[in-house]
Amino acid sequence: PPPGYLSGAYEAARRAGAVVIADEVQVGLGRVGTHWWGFEVDGALPDIVTMGKPLGNGHPLGAVVTTRAVADAFVNGMEYFNTFGGNPVSAAVGRAVLDAIEDEHLRERAADLGGRFLTGLRELAARHEPIGDVRGLGLYLGVVLVQDRATREPAPKLATALVEGAVARGILLSVDGPAHDVIKIKPPLVIEAADIDRTIETLDAILASLR
Repeated sequence: PPPGYLSGAYEAARRAGAVVIADEVQVGLGRVGTHWWGFEVDGALPDIVTMGKPLGNGHPLGAVVTTRAVADAFVNGMEYFNTFGGNPVSAAVGRAVLDAIEDEHLRERAADLGGRFLTGLRELAARHEPIGDVRGLGLYLGVVLVQDRATREPAPKLATALVEGAVARGILLSVDGPAHDVIKIKPPLVIEAADIDRTIETLDAILASLR
């Protein structure tokens, strides 16, 4: 989103009496490169943050972080419980993952390799008309496929064909967006530069074959 969008949306929600929740399952934990959390990029601050799969690195783990005011709202006489909440093994896994992200500088790595990925994708856009836009932060990227750059009419069938072609070549991507016209790229933070180059080369070859 454009700068100021998220913080503006948060302010509007609070004026309406809403509680602001940031879903950081996909974009959090350093993936955007410049910050630990996606909402930080826009200087926004939610009331509740949810995080999940990456926090466990394969171990089933999720977490919710709230402001003190939200947490205190649960102290209302009704006992809140969660069958698996506070599992010490899961907590240890989560702490180990956080330590690894910090000790191995994976956030900084996401910024560096994300820049390499973004450059490669923009070079593809210069060669292939169906790419209408390339955007993203760190290792969370999107490639918009269009039927015509002037009208920006979505090209969902092309997006699906591109993803299927990549999967057949051993590269996992997904289709996203309301019009199913966006190729979503969110590789592991431990991806290597060679993997990025191979992905760019593969997308280049598939796009050329689909003309």
